[in-house]
Amino acid sequence: MEALIIAQLDHNDGSAFTTRITASRPLSSKAFELSLSKPPGFTFIPGQRVRLRHAGAERDYSIASAPAEDALRLCIRKVETGSFSTRLAEASAGTTLTFTGPYGYFTFKPSGRQAVFVATGTGIAPFCAMAAAGVSGFILLHGVSRASELYYRNDLRKKASAYMPCLSDEPAAVADCYSGRVTAYMQNQLPAGSYDFYLCGRQDMVRDATLLADERFPGTLVFTEVFY
Repeated sequence: MEALIIAQLDHNDGSAFTTRITASRPLSSKAFELSLSKPPGFTFIPGQRVRLRHAGAERDYSIASAPAEDALRLCIRKVETGSFSTRLAEASAGTTLTFTGPYGYFTFKPSGRQAVFVATGTGIAPFCAMAAAGVSGFILLHGVSRASELYYRNDLRKKASAYMPCLSDEPAAVADCYSGRVTAYMQNQLPAGSYDFYLCGRQDMVRDATLLADERFPGTLVFTEVFY
């Protein structure tokens, strides 16, 4: 199985796929979900990303849907100063786009250790794909400013052995949440042990969480995907 996964990850000749927008819905004031038709012959492993092209620009987005789904769902953060996400947010159903991919090695690798998924903001997308494809029993820490930004929380809570929202700007907004950043939870609340950490989100979180994993959790493995 490992050899098969490696082969599929490496099998990408840069060919462009044509797709179209089938739906778009807001997730919060900061993000939206874009659903795309899945082109014939396109396959991916949960955790991988595509490079979406539109109006002469391109950006990478992790896929939030499972491979068996008919649509490709992307969880996209609205960048106030960025024209690309703004154009996508305003695009209507039926708009034709192109993309290349899949790219990336941020895929689930089962082991005897407890998996800990750590995300900030829309960095939750690859974990949604993994959960939708059947991965379960993980600990999930999702760091956001406000409870309204806990994208896909109901679906993820069903698959996680422990689901912990970490709210930096809205303390005690929801039951069973942690008031603070995901790195503070790792430092002060996560029991000692050896884990497989999967970190996806902003560069500063990935850096700080990697340092914590090395210092506080010996024998741990760390897998990372940075969202810019």
